[in-house]
Amino acid sequence: MSGSLTYDLTLAGLSVGGAAALTGIGLVVTHRATGVLNFAHGAIAMVCAYLLRQFTVVWGWPLALGAAVTLLLVAPAIGVALERFVFRPLSVLGGDPAQTLVASLGVFVLLVGGAALVWGTGARADAPTLVSADPWGQLAVAVALAVGVGGVTRWTRFGTELRAVVDDRSLAVLGGIDADRVAAAGWAFGSFTAGLTGVLLAPYVRLDPYGMPLLVMEVMAVAVAARMRSLPVAVVVALGLGVAQSQLTRLHPAGWAEPLLQAVGANLFVVALLVAALVLPGIGDRDALPRTATARVATPPGAWIVAVVLFLLPLGLAGSDLHTSVQVPALGVVLLSLVVVTGRGGQISLGQAAYAGLGALFTALLAAGRFPGLPRLPELAALAVAVVLVAPLGVLTGWPAIGRHGLALALATFAVGVGVSRFVFAQPYATSGLSLDRPAGFDGDRAYYGLELGLLAAALLATGALRRGRTGRALAAMRDHASGASAAGVRVPSLKLTAFVAGAALAALGGGMLGMGLRAFDATAYDPVRGLLWFAAVVVLGADSALGALAAAALLVGLDAGARGGVAAALIGVLAVFVGRFPGGPYEALRTATSRLRPRRRATPTALGARVRRRLRPVETGPTGRPPAAGRPDGTEPAAAPPGAGDRPGPDGPTRTAPGPRSATSGRGTTSRGPSAPRTTAVPTPGSLCARGIRVAYDGFTALDGVDLEVRPGWVTAVVGPNGAGKSTLFHCLAGTLRPSHGRVLFGERDITRLAAHARTRLGIARTFQQLAVFPSLTVAENVQVGAEQGGIADPAAAERALRLFGLDGPVRALPAQGLPTGTLRRVELARALAGSPHVLLLDEPAAGLDTAEVTALARVLRALAADGTALLVVEHDLDLVADLADVVHVMAAGRVVTSGPAGHVLERGRG
Repeated sequence: MSGSLTYDLTLAGLSVGGAAALTGIGLVVTHRATGVLNFAHGAIAMVCAYLLRQFTVVWGWPLALGAAVTLLLVAPAIGVALERFVFRPLSVLGGDPAQTLVASLGVFVLLVGGAALVWGTGARADAPTLVSADPWGQLAVAVALAVGVGGVTRWTRFGTELRAVVDDRSLAVLGGIDADRVAAAGWAFGSFTAGLTGVLLAPYVRLDPYGMPLLVMEVMAVAVAARMRSLPVAVVVALGLGVAQSQLTRLHPAGWAEPLLQAVGANLFVVALLVAALVLPGIGDRDALPRTATARVATPPGAWIVAVVLFLLPLGLAGSDLHTSVQVPALGVVLLSLVVVTGRGGQISLGQAAYAGLGALFTALLAAGRFPGLPRLPELAALAVAVVLVAPLGVLTGWPAIGRHGLALALATFAVGVGVSRFVFAQPYATSGLSLDRPAGFDGDRAYYGLELGLLAAALLATGALRRGRTGRALAAMRDHASGASAAGVRVPSLKLTAFVAGAALAALGGGMLGMGLRAFDATAYDPVRGLLWFAAVVVLGADSALGALAAAALLVGLDAGARGGVAAALIGVLAVFVGRFPGGPYEALRTATSRLRPRRRATPTALGARVRRRLRPVETGPTGRPPAAGRPDGTEPAAAPPGAGDRPGPDGPTRTAPGPRSATSGRGTTSRGPSAPRTTAVPTPGSLCARGIRVAYDGFTALDGVDLEVRPGWVTAVVGPNGAGKSTLFHCLAGTLRPSHGRVLFGERDITRLAAHARTRLGIARTFQQLAVFPSLTVAENVQVGAEQGGIADPAAAERALRLFGLDGPVRALPAQGLPTGTLRRVELARALAGSPHVLLLDEPAAGLDTAEVTALARVLRALAADGTALLVVEHDLDLVADLADVVHVMAAGRVVTSGPAGHVLERGRG
């Protein structure tokens, strides 16, 4: 009997695993062809299942005809349409990972909302059966598909093109491969497998617009475990999880373990998703990029006055209208949590609905006296305590954010949200018999709405505080360029945790308010699909705009209350699909369109008028009244004076070392040098930065092999060599963005090998980047101020001195960094690095993108800094600049320093 039961459960598990394998195959193929993790996969499966039911059950088509049209025509057409009209324009515009993710979520929300509009929100139990319940049928389909895809990938020309596009799309295009055709084929096949999954699952699960897409998304774990690359791994993991989930139903332990084991047995794919997203290495290297940020779009004049008036209007309503309106401020507070996490902190969070639900649940438990270890509390006190209890749980999503970005972070936060929904909200032992009343004195809708407005105002003040001042600038820097923020001294890991904890607190507050407004804890109000809708709504209406969050709340509640269910989701989905066209929100798009439509008339002077104007204005002047510097659209030029010595003590003494052996001059080629370059000694010079025996290896390739280097105060040390010599790797080891496998990095006598980049910055080691690392949403002055604040300098004039040093103290200081010329941005980055008065300055190709005049001015400033006692390391390909600037040059090749010495001697020997 036991053997028969085991066999039957194994067959049932193979059936479930076969369907999960189909999902994994489709996700892997789509990601390999396009680099996109298709979050809309489950929604496509649901739509195809509904279509097959429409064709066969409602319209009476033969099952074979309906299945052929659904799977061979409609499903691939959906995929091709998505590639052509949604994701191809995004790749043309640059393929920003955040925008691609939001577009994918927008397709999901659009299809879910559209299905709810067309077929309603009720569950359907009459879906046709395409393949019998015999598990061998579904298993055969999954294995056949995996073998077929593997064969095509390995032994056909299309497979070769697919692998080429995956490895390097731009290089494949240069080689004559039609990458768009490959991507379209990948999307078509992915949509086909999604449709096949939907029609196979529909007869055995609840067919509804919300439940089925989420069920398919839960089995995304098999694709994540396969690292979005290996089809055999995806199939094996899917079948293994399916069988294990079925076998767990045999276990019935007594006591407290029974409900927990039952929950795990029913949601093993969710457990696998949590493990895969939180434990396995992050997937999608192309997604681990700085998020594209735009300059802050100004709020339209009078917008806040209009918002206040509109939010006060419901106080004059009564009955059902006011009962609906009480949901808007509560949802507004929840959406403000996304403004903090995503808009301010630049972190993708798909699990905020979980924290909102926990806020409502904890409030109900505390008010009912059922929370372990705490007495029964009044409703308002229960809400406050619930916020305090939920806020630390923000670490659940904040901790993965420290080492993950983009797609990997989205998966981690989504997994947390699904886990909380399945293991807390869906369990009777946690939510059965719960009711939630309103606070005493606020039982009526009007009184409670007034209380909500007060709490919303407090949440708006807290959100606004995170936008202003030092913390606001640090958050904006982290959002715009996390590596640049860390180099400026921002404690990025702790700031990420702070953003997630603050977001969890706001979400819990809004969730508790929403529960009290509805007078009950309703788990469906906080399901993960709703969380995806909230995220998409905030992003498309302006993630960095509190006003956008309020508009999203009013839109979501108003449309769903005043129209058929699904209208709000469909509208948000349409907007999210086109988010790549207006990343700053609809207001930015409207303003851009208006400016383009506005007629531009320029008066053309006559010949006499032109001659008169030339006589009156013989020389065009810059903003300061002087002729603009060569190549400077902003009309500024760097000054020649250094910002002055910093007051912060170095690692070996209270002041900087004496000036180096050179004297600063005003032009290139006129530098007086000392008689010889310094020699590398066994004992480091006080205040110097040293590498001792640094070794770095990647997968058997040795990038650095026992490198020794010393960057001495008052000297300009240069590192040159061919591409692949190890210069950048050495630079990252010194800057703290890479930890060597062997060797040490010393700052004076202190071993800083294990110190993070921001910690080194606070010690006085600043750096610049080869690719510009400025914060585009901040002004020039704010960029420099971040360096002064986060570098630990108490002198408020440090930022002003750095601005003056690089000629940025004119009108350009108030301009957003986005859109400024490369030369100006390079000066902004240098000014930010110097605003912290560093002892050591590491420069990675500082002359990149600069014209001759700008390079000359840069050399003048760097010589002045060296004369002031700063230790400078320059990694540069411009050998003329190196010859004019450096005291000592180290030549690298194959991960080693092959020669060192005075600049003139080393470079002349190399040229000879």
